[in-house]
Amino acid sequence: MSAAEATRLLDGFERSNLTRRDYCERAGVPVSTLDYYRRRRALRQSGSLVPVKVLDPLRSPGFTLVLSNGRRIESSWDFAGEELSRLVRIAEQA
Repeated sequence: MSAAEATRLLDGFERSNLTRRDYCERAGVPVSTLDYYRRRRALRQSGSLVPVKVLDPLRSPGFTLVLSNGRRIESSWDFAGEELSRLVRIAEQA
């Protein structure tokens, strides 16, 4: 689904006053597709994700992550990308 199609889907749902299931049946898309694009839009609008710049990953033995709520995570562990993403999601929910 293109970005324009996703925008039309979301805007149509918001205007419809239908339940997710009813709207998706009429639009011919799975509810999971609507939910996926709703989550993506919410993440973009929340501003909870910000770009980061890695200065020198070879020189640094660890990292410090400062979350939007002021919490800090400092670690010398070597996380794979998916593991670090999971850690951030868990920390921001706490």
